[in-house]
Amino acid sequence: MTFRTKVTGALLGAILSTTAFHGAFAADDTIKVGVLHSLSGTMAISETTLKDAMLMLIEEQNKKGGVLGKKLEAVVVDPASDWPLFAEKARQLISQDKVAAVFGCWTSSSRKSVLPVFEELNSILFYPVQYEGEESSRNIFYTGAAPNQQAIPAVDYLASTEGVERWVLAGTDYVYPQTTNKILKAYLESKGVKSEDIMVNYTPFGHSDWQTIVSDIKKFGSAGKKTAVVSTINGDANVPFYKELANQGVKAEDIPVVAFSVGEEELAGLDTGPLVGHLAAWNYFQSVDSEVNAEFIKTWHAFTKNDKGVTNDPMEAAYIGFSAWVKAVEAAGTTETDAVLDSIIGVSVPNLSGGYSTVMPNHHITKPVLIGEIQADGQFDIVQQTPQVVGDEWSDYLPDSKDLISDWRKPMECGNFNVASGKCGGKGS
Repeated sequence: MTFRTKVTGALLGAILSTTAFHGAFAADDTIKVGVLHSLSGTMAISETTLKDAMLMLIEEQNKKGGVLGKKLEAVVVDPASDWPLFAEKARQLISQDKVAAVFGCWTSSSRKSVLPVFEELNSILFYPVQYEGEESSRNIFYTGAAPNQQAIPAVDYLASTEGVERWVLAGTDYVYPQTTNKILKAYLESKGVKSEDIMVNYTPFGHSDWQTIVSDIKKFGSAGKKTAVVSTINGDANVPFYKELANQGVKAEDIPVVAFSVGEEELAGLDTGPLVGHLAAWNYFQSVDSEVNAEFIKTWHAFTKNDKGVTNDPMEAAYIGFSAWVKAVEAAGTTETDAVLDSIIGVSVPNLSGGYSTVMPNHHITKPVLIGEIQADGQFDIVQQTPQVVGDEWSDYLPDSKDLISDWRKPMECGNFNVASGKCGGKGS
């Protein structure tokens, strides 16, 4: 058991029910909630659905009586897949629109763009997407997967079940893939994988010409060792990537691909027939068999008026973050930032797998890791599910972070406490 695990061991709490309120809301008696997702640009393929999911969650909460007897009002902005614009829109939401909290961002570039704004203005962001770790902010809650809740378990699965010995780390050229692959490379080498058995490749957002890269992957995989692709390719570049794999006859049984940014929403735009057997690692799939998931899907279909609409992992992460915020506000009796930050640590809320997710002192959450195999209908057959895993904000496999932990409880209140030196490296991330 690591020191971090000992310090942040699971804090389980009872679920507080919100009293239903069926009366009319006063027109001006509202709590504003910011929704910060790209509705245009290269990331709209993924983020538009999260905007809709947040509108659904807010609508459902209002049916229960809102929060503190007040109606929730969504304030939606479009940062248009432009990372500096995310910061501008975040400042607008906090300073002009006076939102109580913000739910948004997808890429790590967008999150890092807004982080100083949330810290400066002392507001709260719930970030619902898998990310690279190496960060812990007092003002951000990371409800998506850290590398130890997605990337590392995926590699372990391929090594143990598929006997993979050669690795292609293919990603989009920005923060999340670069740092995740840095961690994965260090992890693989710690397991005895030689550097010549690791190929790393990056492409720009929206990259469309994959012929040469897929050809290089095939060549790399022809060395007599079982090879897999670990994909941190993000956004709409996934469509031509998977199409080129099919064009060149790369099948899952030969060179399996495990993706960290491809879920049900992305597969909806693909001919999935040739992709059957390829994998994704998430903390949730629509195919999860649980009563709470069935109800969530039913509500989503009704809200979107589309019985074929799919759900995905970031939607569950948004659901968990929103539920935790509601519960923390109700416990604090106010939406005031400092009070909510104090009340939210240790809060446990249902996840969609039939269990609970707990907000930890490092502002990450607990959740299971699921490995899913792509099916012809665009859904995933869950081939492995782990017990609950605590999100690890600082990687144990990087020299500069292996001795760091985060604990935002008083009196520590530190995002990068060095357990070797006994000192905090600074309040921020």
